[in-house]
Amino acid sequence: MTYSAILPLIDTHTHFDDPVFDADRVKQLILAKRVGVQHLLLVGYLKCHFNRLFDVQKQIQQQVQNCGEQCDNPSSLQAHVALGLHPVYIDQHSDEDLQYLADNLGSQDEIIAVGEIGLDTYTSELKTVGNYAKQQRYFTAQLDMAVQRQLPVLLHIRKAHGDALKILKNHAYDAHQLGGIAHSFSGGEQEAKAFVKLGFKLGVTGQISNPNAKKLRRAIQAAVATYGVKCLVIETDCPDMTPITALSADDTYQRNTPANLMLVLASLSELLALPMDELAAQLWQNSVEALRVNWSIIN
Repeated sequence: MTYSAILPLIDTHTHFDDPVFDADRVKQLILAKRVGVQHLLLVGYLKCHFNRLFDVQKQIQQQVQNCGEQCDNPSSLQAHVALGLHPVYIDQHSDEDLQYLADNLGSQDEIIAVGEIGLDTYTSELKTVGNYAKQQRYFTAQLDMAVQRQLPVLLHIRKAHGDALKILKNHAYDAHQLGGIAHSFSGGEQEAKAFVKLGFKLGVTGQISNPNAKKLRRAIQAAVATYGVKCLVIETDCPDMTPITALSADDTYQRNTPANLMLVLASLSELLALPMDELAAQLWQNSVEALRVNWSIIN
């Protein structure tokens, strides 16, 4: 797929620090910049990888600054860090990890969000009484940190939307004031509208390109019908969530990359019947609002 114009984009959720990118991270940065990506988030999930996020952030900034004309004004591509303890890895987290996270959120100004955090009951192991209780405790503790540090949160909620909404409704965290994103949203229509009502943006991934993802597509359409396009942001969640439009006919899996954010935009544009340039401009505004930053588009 080709495009007649480069549209300014923010990838609100990546795991671009993953070692799967070590061999060609520079190349992928160049490709991302060429399709318009100006900012991307490196999102944490395990304490043992937190330092890697900062190392890769520095590496990205050095590489982008040094890549020359290939990047078409490379200085405008910036990487940012969010730190959080992911519910899927709940058995690997300790209270010492929680304290480490709290200490780092207070000592490093470059951290722009707490995430990804939340609840997940996708597997039988995750929904055991002990694991799920620990998930809820860690979720609440990290919401407390976000309130204390006045930072937005990046939510990972899978097959636990009702419980997550209950916790959020009873917590001091106010997304209308602090921002926040329901990352890779996977709930239904009513759940989508409930998160938006609380002040969260819905994170749309490459899953939106799958015509068989009918529940997701209906949920996004329902949220937009009620609240307008201002309730959405886009993300790649790379190296996962590869858009089907990036796959060849004989390729069932392909690593996702930040450059595929343009494919997410294109699929969302088609679903909502909105021009890509208008949608991109609104998504930029939505992203800076959700993350409580003041990033300006660099032409």
